Amino acid sequence: MIFKGRVFKYRDDVNTDEIIPARYLNTSDPKELAKHTMEDIDKDFMKKMKPGDIIVGEKNFGCGSSREHAPIAIKAAGVSCVIAKSYARIFYRNSFNMGLPIIENIEAVDGIKDDDSVEVDTEKGVIKNLTSGKSFKITPYPAFMQELIEAGGLIKYVAQKK
Repeated sequence: MIFKGRVFKYRDDVNTDEIIPARYLNTSDPKELAKHTMEDIDKDFMKKMKPGDIIVGEKNFGCGSSREHAPIAIKAAGVSCVIAKSYARIFYRNSFNMGLPIIENIEAVDGIKDDDSVEVDTEKGVIKNLTSGKSFKITPYPAFMQELIEAGGLIKYVAQKK
């Protein structure tokens, strides 16, 4: 899978309440959640973001509560993938379960700035910063993980296998 988009870069410890504020958790409709993605950390995110764009975070992205709404909102907003130095473990698992591609790589995060243009190839295991010309090696997704993401998450993947 290849993802290409503009980068929105955020600090350490972006929590799930900043990704999707608790005041919007009265719905589980992805389209409704998407409208408020990143609202409390970047009020204009949804105005600036275009489908395919990429979120880059520092350490411990997705910390806080274990709600699945956070990766659902990011994915429904049109973000193609998230790259961070590290993730809260429950966010990491929820992201794959919901079909949101995420990549953990310290060097790439250090070599990517806000507003850079980036291309991610999860099959070949490469992140290219198209703005700076730098490339970063990542662990390619195994075939199973590629299938899971292409299916749209774990539940859809399992349903296809029946």
